[in-house]
Amino acid sequence: MMLQRKNRLRALSLGAVAVSGALALTACGTDDTGKSAGGSTAAKASSVKCDNAKGQLLADGSSAQKNAIDAWVKQFSQACGVQINYKGGGSGAGVTAFNQGQVAFAGSDSALKPEEVAASKKICKGGQGIDLPMVGGPIAVGYNVPGVDNLVLDAPTLAKIFDSKITNWNDPAIKKLNPSAKLPNLKIQAFHRSEDSGTTDNFTKYLKATADWKYSGGKAWQAKGGQAASGSAGVAQGVKQNKGAIGYFELSYAKDMSTVAINTGAKTPVKPSVESATADIAAAKVVGTGKDLSLDLDYKTKAEGAYPITLVTYEIACDKGNKPDTLPATKAFLNYIASEDGQKVLSENDYAPIPAEIIAKVRTNIAGLS
Repeated sequence: MMLQRKNRLRALSLGAVAVSGALALTACGTDDTGKSAGGSTAAKASSVKCDNAKGQLLADGSSAQKNAIDAWVKQFSQACGVQINYKGGGSGAGVTAFNQGQVAFAGSDSALKPEEVAASKKICKGGQGIDLPMVGGPIAVGYNVPGVDNLVLDAPTLAKIFDSKITNWNDPAIKKLNPSAKLPNLKIQAFHRSEDSGTTDNFTKYLKATADWKYSGGKAWQAKGGQAASGSAGVAQGVKQNKGAIGYFELSYAKDMSTVAINTGAKTPVKPSVESATADIAAAKVVGTGKDLSLDLDYKTKAEGAYPITLVTYEIACDKGNKPDTLPATKAFLNYIASEDGQKVLSENDYAPIPAEIIAKVRTNIAGLS
């Protein structure tokens, strides 16, 4: 009898530990960005409408939006059981994969070009690829200069730095913009993307619009010199690891790093942030035709608090002619990320939500995908 009583007590004790441990895990769970998950994750997942979504989705494209996609996929997969593999190989790779019929949708920081739309018609039977603006955000210019925590640059100076015409941090042009900074005699290492990139396209569009940038622009880096790295993560890592480095990437990759404030001609230089990017994107105009919602951004803005180096990432999908086995999951996922709850995930991860008037049109066009 004594032995049986001891066993019963031991079982009760172990059960209590198991319950308390489960409660502790629920209370202290974190998501991939280190933020609290727990009940909020369950609440977000429960608001996802699966609408017959099933199976797997392959996708590729913009690395700038990958942190957002990862957060979205976590919620959607938890709710619907659909596995989504987003490679994040860059905008160029995404558009190529889409037009070869390898992926259900693609992400690109640049709208489809006319020849890319023409190519998509071979994949989208009876339709074509369309641009759906889904993710906004500033292209941060991160730097690694010991002793300099606040750095101001303008477009002409940035252009000269990334074109290897300004090669040292104590250059007079940088000193003029930062009279109180202790700029070291240190060589500049300017990092750029090694692969075709929509981030590069938008960054150079800014330089072309606001400075003497002699190159034609596009997804491929064209200026001579500098250091090449793969993806936004690779450029950010290069800046972190090398004194004197500077590079461009989406804000979510600028953790634990100093970023440049841009002198736009406004009273105060503007730092990259969700709020300053939203202020710029709010002035964007829809220039796409039909169901395409490509936007024209204002790189020359001088509005107070508006950050000028901003990008919008588009999800590219067929308006008609989607594959029947992937259409339900594609529509359900796009519906979720365009929803109010989906867009809230952006600001929680250092991205800018798409303005209400534009995202409403996105939702309408997603509903019509067939």
